[in-house]
Amino acid sequence: MSKYWNESMECAKLHEMRALQSCRLSQTVRRVYEKVPFYRDKMIAAGVTPDDIKGIEDLHKLPFVVKQDLRDTYPYGLFAVPMDQVVELHASSGTTGKQIVVGYTKSDIDIWAECVARALTAAHADKNDFMHVSYGYGLFTGGFGIHYGSEKIGMTTIPVSVGNTARQVNIIKDFGSTVICCTPSYALFIAETMQEMGIKKEDIKLKAGIFGAEPWTEEMRRDIENKLGIKAYDIYGLTEVIGPGVAFECDEQTGMHINEDHFIVETIDPDTGEVLPEGEEGELVFTCVTKEAFPLIKYRTRDIGVLSREKCSCGRTLVKMLKPRGRSDDMLIIRGVNVFPSQVESVLLSMGNTSPYYQLIVGRENNTDTFEIKVEMTPEMFSDTVKSIEEKEHAIKAAIESTLGISAKITLVEPKSLRRFEGKAVRVIDNRKLHD
Repeated sequence: MSKYWNESMECAKLHEMRALQSCRLSQTVRRVYEKVPFYRDKMIAAGVTPDDIKGIEDLHKLPFVVKQDLRDTYPYGLFAVPMDQVVELHASSGTTGKQIVVGYTKSDIDIWAECVARALTAAHADKNDFMHVSYGYGLFTGGFGIHYGSEKIGMTTIPVSVGNTARQVNIIKDFGSTVICCTPSYALFIAETMQEMGIKKEDIKLKAGIFGAEPWTEEMRRDIENKLGIKAYDIYGLTEVIGPGVAFECDEQTGMHINEDHFIVETIDPDTGEVLPEGEEGELVFTCVTKEAFPLIKYRTRDIGVLSREKCSCGRTLVKMLKPRGRSDDMLIIRGVNVFPSQVESVLLSMGNTSPYYQLIVGRENNTDTFEIKVEMTPEMFSDTVKSIEEKEHAIKAAIESTLGISAKITLVEPKSLRRFEGKAVRVIDNRKLHD
């Protein structure tokens, strides 16, 4: 079994990678300046020409691109090739505003497959494995990206998509699935369904799972691994950049390696836009240097993360990004305190005897924020006495206040009373209507 899919790139020396990035960056900037009026206008306004971008040391001269820019140019205003070269379209899964439409040439699809193949290989998948794809197929990028990477490796690919979870469990068991890809919350739903069907983890052949598309904690990782009997790996991607495969975990699991030959990453101060040194937490900014149809330049992701070049035991030299602790636009400010849903999840799962299903409800009464956390009880908890349930609520309340520095109303609810999600889980309901 190969340790790497593309050793020459995954283990390239830093100066070699920098030289490759510089060459590809200057070529990409010149191309979008000539082909995309949006970029040309942005650069002219910033007083920058393609001649000013000779390498990655000049990256800071280029203006940022934000999600609203992508909505404002809907649907094809940022495409850098004629539509007769676009072989596939995908779109964001967002529910507010216009969708973000992303195009792919045949070369872009090949790059996508290459990036995912590296991720799957890092999780010890090879052509002898059976890949169970439980990401959604369609305009969402998840299912197709994993599918392309799996096919590139030569795995037996099972395109199950989402839904009908009991049927999925039977397919995992009967087809002999060895690797699964889906959202982490759906992985737990599958595990829960297996238990209800009387199927034990020893009855299936799963050995690894590659999970992404939503934030998840180390506690959730351990929960998935214990319930499914697998090793769980993280994968990172954005529809706007390419989809899953931008970055991936190796066995060390101390961050995700970024495919730097295709994507240049920076961290910036989200308030000032100042580029931060590696090792400092900031907003992740990506620049695509090989994509043909939709080459984003200096794209602000709103994901909050840290970059590290500490030597990795896997041998890869690709820069690592630590698991994003949340998105700046997903962060809740409650009574002046910054709250990320992942912080709440970490507290809940670390306490034991709690379900991984929860919901944050924020409101406003008399100009003061209200904060309630609904936590689904396990069947064992539900059978406890009222007194023991109240004691559990008090314990959770104390742990939340200690961790977040803010109090919350804790409500333990019946098992299976909170909605299950086959795609990205919706954890937050904000009723404050702050932006009306």
